[in-house]
Amino acid sequence: MGDGAAPVRWGVLATGGIAASFTTDLLGMADAEVVAVASRTAASARSFAERFGIPRAYGDWAGLAADEDVDVVYVAAPHSAHRAAARLCLEAGKAVLCEKAFTLNAREARELVALARERGLFLMEAMWMYCGPVIRRLVELVRDGAIGDIRSVHADFGLAGPFEAGHRLRDPALGGGALLDLGVYPVSFAHLLLGEPDRVQADALLSPEGADLNTGVLLGWESGATALLSCSIVADTPLTASVTGTEGRIEFPRGFFCPEGFVLHRDGREPEEFTVAGRHDSLQHEAAEVMRCLRAGETESPLVPLDGTLAVMRTLDAVRDRIGVRYPADREVTPASGPGRPPR
Repeated sequence: MGDGAAPVRWGVLATGGIAASFTTDLLGMADAEVVAVASRTAASARSFAERFGIPRAYGDWAGLAADEDVDVVYVAAPHSAHRAAARLCLEAGKAVLCEKAFTLNAREARELVALARERGLFLMEAMWMYCGPVIRRLVELVRDGAIGDIRSVHADFGLAGPFEAGHRLRDPALGGGALLDLGVYPVSFAHLLLGEPDRVQADALLSPEGADLNTGVLLGWESGATALLSCSIVADTPLTASVTGTEGRIEFPRGFFCPEGFVLHRDGREPEEFTVAGRHDSLQHEAAEVMRCLRAGETESPLVPLDGTLAVMRTLDAVRDRIGVRYPADREVTPASGPGRPPR
């Protein structure tokens, strides 16, 4: 990409709802330009390009990957296509921002991370929650000891649905179920504060197709900290989160993954409300971090580190192991070892 203040040139791979939201937010940034879009069909790509005024539309991913005017590709395809799409772009020398859940399983994630590091290319999971100003303020407070040592984390993300049997959220081949679409948020929230857990327990209600409909997760760390997390595609849960430490607690209102603020409670003090001005549901925060990294020549973001993404994928694999959810892509996977295995 060019130096100085030249706009970063984006390519968008896929044309679904999240691709439209991200493109809308990119178009509102003075230092970003969307120059190309790709879909599996030329008609879909052309329609998306016309909608957003994008100059080039490709009816296949290869065309976008080969476009020399594209600095970075945003991969917004279904979970099951993340590995193939991101790999194609990395092999073509492109920087990549890939939607979460990053891949279907940890094996696929390791493959992409290894390729990016081998080629010296930028790669980041689109965990926008980590890039938001309120969550970044939370991390600062916790690291500064505002609530002492963390002892428990609670978070949930559930939608009422209903989703019919043919919906992608019910299709294991597409990574369907609550865990990868919604559970990735509570799990990533816990990881952000405590790192990778030492123990994983889980239970779930499965659909006839084998997708998780309602899942509860209990994570444990050697420090004694625990995280109680849940996700659902059959129940509208509170969508809240809290972090409790030895000297206080922090509570988030509904929508903890893109909050307007939070409240800090400490014994003997009045509750303190923390808010940050601006749009909190904007995807511009993660886009800005990608562009900052590219301009600085960084191949990994300190806000969304690849080692953290790999750790989250290992935890999601461990959860699926406990609840009996299998994807066709798991056939090459060998049993996991290390953190996240059941205690002996």
